[in-house]
Amino acid sequence: MTKTALDTAHAAMAEAPADDKLRLRFFERLGDAELFLLLEGEAVADQISPQVFDPGTGAMVLVFDREERLTQFVGAAAPYAALSGRVVAELLASEGLGLGLNLDVAPSSFLLDADGVAWLAQTLRNAPDAVEARLAELVAPAGLPDDLIRALDTKLATATGLAQMAYLAGTIDSTGARGHMLAFVGATPEADGALTQAVAEALTFSGIEAGALDVAFFDARDPIAERLARVGLRFDLPQPALVAAPRVPAPGMDPERPPKLR
Repeated sequence: MTKTALDTAHAAMAEAPADDKLRLRFFERLGDAELFLLLEGEAVADQISPQVFDPGTGAMVLVFDREERLTQFVGAAAPYAALSGRVVAELLASEGLGLGLNLDVAPSSFLLDADGVAWLAQTLRNAPDAVEARLAELVAPAGLPDDLIRALDTKLATATGLAQMAYLAGTIDSTGARGHMLAFVGATPEADGALTQAVAEALTFSGIEAGALDVAFFDARDPIAERLARVGLRFDLPQPALVAAPRVPAPGMDPERPPKLR
């Protein structure tokens, strides 16, 4: 079976257990991943009942980053809920449950106890404070760690359809203070929160101080967009293919109605 992003991140972490950056990168991938949560039975509306196990380290549920891996573990087709890692962490943290990832079926087999899940949920929940400053000048970005640039590139590659592009630029405000800004251009309505959270996670899981980067949003017709294009480092966000919407959303797919554990 082809290696997954979690396999790669887990292998890097295992090879250098003292490297906090690699450990954080694995947990970032875990939060970003689509996970298949093993259930006791089919979901009913927004209610799901995961199978709970206790291997001696506390109650936990099982998740897999491929449907085939879940089937391989069970030995037959089994009911599951497909949820993002951040949704799984939030659900399990509220119930005091740990998780087992890809147990016995992949190189990324991993156990995370209830305390670890609570930490992950809290870390993914962190959001930067909103600040306002009057920009005096935009300049080319300089001095930011390569790890942060890679983390932003990876994170924004998952933000399909939320904006047209983003520019990373250096800033000088009206007081002469220097900083950096990630400016999103052409963001879709209501996407500001999700994009700001994505940037916050890239900072957190890169081990960078949250105050190292401001986030801003501009219309594509705004004159500042041209200035950003001249000096900024550009990130193109993927755009969605046009497909017919499903008639009935699967559990966990509607952000206004997150699934509930039974």
